[in-house]
Amino acid sequence: MDERLKVYEEKMTKSYDAMIRELTAIRAGRANPHVLDKLKVDYYGTPTPIQQVGNISVPEPRMLQIQPWEKSLIKAIEKAIMTSDLGITPSNDGTVIRLVFPELTEERRKDLVKDIKKKGEAAKVAIRNIRRDANEAFKKQNKANEISEDDMKDLETKTQKMTDKYIADIDKAVEEKSKEIMTV
Repeated sequence: MDERLKVYEEKMTKSYDAMIRELTAIRAGRANPHVLDKLKVDYYGTPTPIQQVGNISVPEPRMLQIQPWEKSLIKAIEKAIMTSDLGITPSNDGTVIRLVFPELTEERRKDLVKDIKKKGEAAKVAIRNIRRDANEAFKKQNKANEISEDDMKDLETKTQKMTDKYIADIDKAVEEKSKEIMTV
């Protein structure tokens, strides 16, 4: 790959990866440990990801179980879950915390799909902005006689192909996640 394109490819990859991380945090009707990825617990004064202070398991399709390595963390973990935007009330028996995911209503599923599509659109806009920045940079290089007209056209064509690939990947990811949400 052309070195001049590499920096833009990296930016597009980062935009795509960020969208994928956001999509994995959206919960379907099933319990998915990734919904806890963004949550941090106060662990001896340090905000620490829940995955690093306990064991997370999925004993049933709609239940997550968190077993902290230290019993003293139960209250802190519950607080992190309560103050998050998960919308689930944790319950504990003194040793483990259970999160029961309610069945999603049809209306809630449709709202989630809208949200997924918005995230997909935002990612596509980011990709297109990167393409625009790349094309502007190539035009400047051409004006400054650093690259020829043919090189500029070639770089713009390659950038467009890269853009098309990422937009197709985003559409595919949005489609898959939407299907997952709408499947009862």
